[in-house]
Amino acid sequence: MAEAAVFAKFNEEYAKEVDENRPLSLPPNRKLAVLTCMDARIDPAAILGLKEGDAHVIRNAGGRATDALRSLIISQHLLGTREISVIHHTDCGMVTFSDETLRCQLRESVPPNLAPSQGPSIDASSFLPFKDLENSVREDVAFLQASPLLVEASKANITGWIYDVKTKKLSPVH
Repeated sequence: MAEAAVFAKFNEEYAKEVDENRPLSLPPNRKLAVLTCMDARIDPAAILGLKEGDAHVIRNAGGRATDALRSLIISQHLLGTREISVIHHTDCGMVTFSDETLRCQLRESVPPNLAPSQGPSIDASSFLPFKDLENSVREDVAFLQASPLLVEASKANITGWIYDVKTKKLSPVH
């Protein structure tokens, strides 16, 4: 609860500076959706020069496309994004484990006999780890390009990148 109190206090000050007449459109100004990892060392706005309202930023463990598809469908079909950038990063925790390793850990700490309403069974869960960083980007870009649920005309605008957390450099993956 300590961190919640800190950000609540910060937000009080932050909200005092708001210009309620500033232009804020619901669709992102740059028609861009960024998919990246939830890693705290990644600041998508700083890395990409984004401002409030520029892009949808979708984050999950590893920046994996299969986890993000629902959000990307909404982003494209309801909010008009037409470009997707998939950004994975160096020193990612997703390369440090396998599905089976995490399943074993969960079996030790989660009560058996979860009800279906409580989520998928441990054995049915895929946590989407990977061993090859560049290949994981290629897989996610290919998955999105092959999806019949995304806007066909936007598929040429799906790009893959690797962000180096040490140098802060962004490199394209082809």
